[in-house]
Amino acid sequence: MSRYFSEGTRQEFVDLVCGGASAKGAAATFGASYTSGMKWWRQSGGMTVGIGLPGGLVDPFPDAGATGVRGLSLAERGMIQFGRRQGLSYAQIAAQVGRNKSIVWREVKRNTSPDGVYYASVAHTRAHQARRRPKAFTLRDNDALCAQIAEWMDTGWSPRLISRMLASVFAGDQTMQVSHETIYQALYVQTRGSLRANLNQKLSLKRKKRVGTLSSRVSRSPYKEAFTISDRPAEIQDRAVPGHWEGDLIIGTEGGSAIGTLVERKTRFTILLHLPNGHSADEVADAMIREMKTFPGDLLQTITWDRGTELAQYRRIPTALNLKLYFCNPHSPWQRGTNENTNRLLRFWFEKGTDLSVHTADDLRRVARILNDRPRPTLGLETPRHQLNLLLNAA
Repeated sequence: MSRYFSEGTRQEFVDLVCGGASAKGAAATFGASYTSGMKWWRQSGGMTVGIGLPGGLVDPFPDAGATGVRGLSLAERGMIQFGRRQGLSYAQIAAQVGRNKSIVWREVKRNTSPDGVYYASVAHTRAHQARRRPKAFTLRDNDALCAQIAEWMDTGWSPRLISRMLASVFAGDQTMQVSHETIYQALYVQTRGSLRANLNQKLSLKRKKRVGTLSSRVSRSPYKEAFTISDRPAEIQDRAVPGHWEGDLIIGTEGGSAIGTLVERKTRFTILLHLPNGHSADEVADAMIREMKTFPGDLLQTITWDRGTELAQYRRIPTALNLKLYFCNPHSPWQRGTNENTNRLLRFWFEKGTDLSVHTADDLRRVARILNDRPRPTLGLETPRHQLNLLLNAA
């Protein structure tokens, strides 16, 4: 027959472990098994405990008298715990603690355990460990997290997208969440984690060193001032209406080969143009008309292109596709920001300085399929294909 243990017993158990006692010894104090104790510890949002006979929490919280001017003390957290048990409001608890109610609200929100209970000792231990310097690196000795990051990076995902997806997929597991900045540090700084040594080559730019944001680079950046194409309707700028595309070429080594790219602004759906016979104006126009004529009229409103010679035959395109064609201002590629960002993602498969003519039409369709099935933060982690299918079904 299983034995019932009160909430007060579980609270005292958590306090003992946070104070440095082993989970096994703390459980034995109340006549509970080690299995029960570890279950209570996990439910309380337990942190790493030592292995072996001593057990105990790694780096337990300091003495109760250790207080700071800004940080909450253990006594204050104990008052918050008591107030929560009594059902008091945040304002009432704050008045007793002598702190602003927003501080109490953030403390409870940050440190409430998975079982829905606020434990003062757990919260105080977490705060103590978070203040320690130097801090332990998140990706060190976390094989499961590193394996998941490597799996997604092998398919071309960026660290920022990986960070967003980890927070979504592992919402209840902090050990499987990490910021994109931490991933970049692990990729570019030696001994900063357990990721594969060559994983930085999976980034779209494949830099061997991380490039800092220096003042000289900022001063040359064309993105300092906002710039719009005055002739385009406002609905294109705010992505309110589908059917507006942006396009450009990805150029191969020494300009000898190219792949055309077209991106729908609202859904980020991407089309790749196969140009096996070169990227002359006729070739580009033919490929664009061939690939886009299958779309319904509602999804073919406008195209915005750079001022390259590859679109010298642009007059053919509006006539064949029954749409309007706009051009960026000279030397202003950022006016096609959606297409520029997509081209950067495509460099994962089509590296700079390589011969792009080796890629067949089937290769381009495969890459486009992978990219259109990738979750996008700008789409609420939906995929471009899913968003486009919604539009097609509505039409």
